[in-house]
Amino acid sequence: MGGGEAAGHVLGVGVDLVEVARVERLLRHRRAADRLFTPAERAAAGDGAMRLERLAARFAAKEAVVKALGGVGRLGFHDIEVVRPPGGPASVALRGRAAERARERGVVTVLVSMSHVGAYAVAQAAALGRCPCAS
Repeated sequence: MGGGEAAGHVLGVGVDLVEVARVERLLRHRRAADRLFTPAERAAAGDGAMRLERLAARFAAKEAVVKALGGVGRLGFHDIEVVRPPGGPASVALRGRAAERARERGVVTVLVSMSHVGAYAVAQAAALGRCPCAS
């Protein structure tokens, strides 16, 4: 989400905390990584020692975005993609049902912040709409 529209009115917030071990257990299931994460998200997590923590943070971010968008109804995991360019801040790309829900609620951008330490990963999301005072 994004674009040239001025966003600043908070329409929803979400936060999610996940145990890294839970994501590890989920990923043991056949093709779970393909269902939960886009190819770009899996590539961004890398193959090193921090891979599970990075995937857990992305999982938490997706859950936080669902909550920020109202938390009602089912959204596919690929409807929300966490994008983080090298050296840049994380953001989300919304497609399908997530993009539709955002449009219905007047959301023009979603901000996301992720972190992980030890056994836990956390993420927060804020769904922003046009500032009513800017009309």
